[in-house]
Amino acid sequence: MTVTGSVGTAQALDGREAGLQATHQALNRLGANAPGLAVVIASHQYQAGEVLNGASSLLGDTPLIGFSSPAGLTRDGQHPHSVVVALLSGDFQAETLWLPGYAQSGRETASKVENHASARTERQSILFFADGFNGDAEQFCNSLSPALDVTGALSSGDLHTGSTYQIIGSQSGMGGMTAAFIRGGINTGIGAAHGWDPVGNQFRVTRSRGFWLRTLDGRPASEAYASLFGYPARDWAFPPLSYLARLYPLGMEQQDGLVVRAPIRVEADGSFRMNAAIRDGVDAFLLVGSPASCERAAKTAAQQALLKLGDAKPRLALVLVDVAWQMLLKAHPGAEIAAVQEILGESVPVAGGYTLGQVVTPDEESKPKFLNQHIVVIVFGEPKED
Repeated sequence: MTVTGSVGTAQALDGREAGLQATHQALNRLGANAPGLAVVIASHQYQAGEVLNGASSLLGDTPLIGFSSPAGLTRDGQHPHSVVVALLSGDFQAETLWLPGYAQSGRETASKVENHASARTERQSILFFADGFNGDAEQFCNSLSPALDVTGALSSGDLHTGSTYQIIGSQSGMGGMTAAFIRGGINTGIGAAHGWDPVGNQFRVTRSRGFWLRTLDGRPASEAYASLFGYPARDWAFPPLSYLARLYPLGMEQQDGLVVRAPIRVEADGSFRMNAAIRDGVDAFLLVGSPASCERAAKTAAQQALLKLGDAKPRLALVLVDVAWQMLLKAHPGAEIAAVQEILGESVPVAGGYTLGQVVTPDEESKPKFLNQHIVVIVFGEPKED
């Protein structure tokens, strides 16, 4: 059976209408094919339940997962205050799982994912979305076995209130994880890259507690950045600098290469709120990105995805982009999608959104890795006939 993909997008005053219109558009583009999986990317400004109500009223019992984002992405570019719906049809099966306890324990959530996956003997890939503010994605990744093929992202939303949401066919909420287990006649190719490079400034992490990076070189983290960028340390605790700090992440050299860790925001006491812990005593480089290097990274990720897809024909691309890219490319919204499309070709439908972290599995022998600042391109393809 042929694998086909389609994407719809809509803006409306309320989430139900936007979800309804976007789903209707995607179904029309799918033609006579029945959808086997739906992915919904919705503006955090909409109510999660309303979006789900609108989409599911047309999709019925089609497996559905989704997440909140500051803006949706399609091959037409960036769509603020919108709902984007991607549909996949073909000879494959998808099951969805709602894991409301993710924020309480990444380890227990990983155990539940493993148990659900082990009920099937066939090869399967897992696509998930989880809360970007609450929960430990690194703990989740480290608690999974290397045998699982896991890809996903952390939902984003209102950086001021720290609210995001995740949705599944019949439920929605904050602090959870929604996952789809996909098996059968569909291939996936995944690529990831980032456009940030060290600029020479180095810090020693001198105090870190949980997700809060307190001091760099013995002084509040905001003071360390203030001395570099010229803005007073107190200004970093207020918008826009409190959020723009994500544009300037820290890079740490580890055995498997450079690990990027980016602040979500700067707190009133000058500490950086991260969504992954950083150990005391490590040396970290300041990283700076540029539009040109991000566009190159987008092309690299798309090329990697096509390479891993092999002989399969690309039918749909899901693009998960760090929210820092939205900030960096503000003067050229959607530039990362144009770069991806240049590699994939104009005929491949694209859907995506901005996230607070990304997860990929490098190879069959490795555990999934938690990333910041990356673009992840997931290409679903139709297997080549024997």
